[in-house]
Amino acid sequence: MQASATHFYEPRLGHRLPHDPFNAIVGPRPIGWISSIDAQGRLNLAPYSFFNAFNYTPPIVGFASIGAKDTLHNVRATGEFAWNLATRPLAEAMNASCAAVPPEVNEFELAQLTPAPSRLIAAPRVAESPVSFECRVTQIVQLQGADGMAVASWLTLGEVVGIHIDPALLKDGVYDTAAAQPILRGGGPADYFSIGAAQLFRMFRPR
Repeated sequence: MQASATHFYEPRLGHRLPHDPFNAIVGPRPIGWISSIDAQGRLNLAPYSFFNAFNYTPPIVGFASIGAKDTLHNVRATGEFAWNLATRPLAEAMNASCAAVPPEVNEFELAQLTPAPSRLIAAPRVAESPVSFECRVTQIVQLQGADGMAVASWLTLGEVVGIHIDPALLKDGVYDTAAAQPILRGGGPADYFSIGAAQLFRMFRPR
């Protein structure tokens, strides 16, 4: 059987579509809702759509900043950040925190959120979020293309040194992903997805 034709393109030459499909294909993706503090003690809160977990022991998470934004400057200066779970009830607040504002603007206030003290780092958590990670920076890597040329994107990796979980999300000691109502970034200029119990299915690894 002959394979059907595909829409093929070389990203460097353009995708020839109304909107870049790359983000939609690699998705939906967890949101890196990162809170940080600068050297002067000013708070910052911003969502990053390039975020994920990369290691179990020690637990390591990472987010990529497209451009040298305030969060990148803060984590470079302090060596720490907090990740906060973006949920469906907090979607509008998360969206408000992504406004392009000067460093002196407090996104917690902009999004009407409450900074909560962390246990092990100076950067605050989002009190309204049911799950937060306290992280210490392990690496900041400027990305580069296949040609070896640096691009204006930086991957920040951090070891999770403290985890806060709302006890309501622990069912018989097992974290209930659906109950947390996480939201995920999709493609297009405004697409998000939510997770519920209806999407759950189980597969155990072969022995």
